[in-house]
Amino acid sequence: MQDQHIASAFDRDLEGIQAQIMKMGGLVEGAIRESALSLDTRDEELAEKVRAADKAIDALEELINEEAARVIALRAPTARDLRLVLTVIKISANLERIGDYGKNMAKRTSVLSQMAPVSDSTGALRRMAREVELMLKDALDAYVQRDAELATSVIMRDEDVDQMYNALFREFLTFMMEDPRNISACMHLHFIAKNVERMGDHVTSIAEQVIYLVTGEHPEEARPKADKTSFAAER
Repeated sequence: MQDQHIASAFDRDLEGIQAQIMKMGGLVEGAIRESALSLDTRDEELAEKVRAADKAIDALEELINEEAARVIALRAPTARDLRLVLTVIKISANLERIGDYGKNMAKRTSVLSQMAPVSDSTGALRRMAREVELMLKDALDAYVQRDAELATSVIMRDEDVDQMYNALFREFLTFMMEDPRNISACMHLHFIAKNVERMGDHVTSIAEQVIYLVTGEHPEEARPKADKTSFAAER
């Protein structure tokens, strides 16, 4: 009976942590969507909302880490249960970084809103961000459903995001060469594009963690990377 009670308490702890992960994931999906929308529509009020909301994402990561540490200390999980707790910690760290990139995008909205638009660049960035948002949704669904196949498909889709980034990178270079007045705006837009590309990388990391959780092994094949540019990422 005591063992059953301990197991039941452990299950409740895990359910609580996983509920926090899904809540955090929902906030991060919103950050991706709203930061891209604020950029495309030049909505500085929405951009400020994204920046303020990042505090809630950070707070959830801290809470998840504390709860996970408590579970490890009190329950001493082994094998699959320990793998689940460690996976949760890594997923929350990736979600926090994606939220940071969303905040970085929002920070540049107020700057870019004072500059002349550069073609349909913000619309293209919004489409790229939408793909990353959908990848994140599927990665979180794969986590809930313990679906390694769905997680693998998310990893493969990161190459599409890289291709979109490469296309934007070439466009920005062209715009800057055609008119030096575009240089400042294009540099900001490039950093945003790189932020979105990095979001895709972190979503891919989440998908890899799901595969590890389900199979006990990390993916054997290196993830496909189509980012051939040499610009350093903004940290």
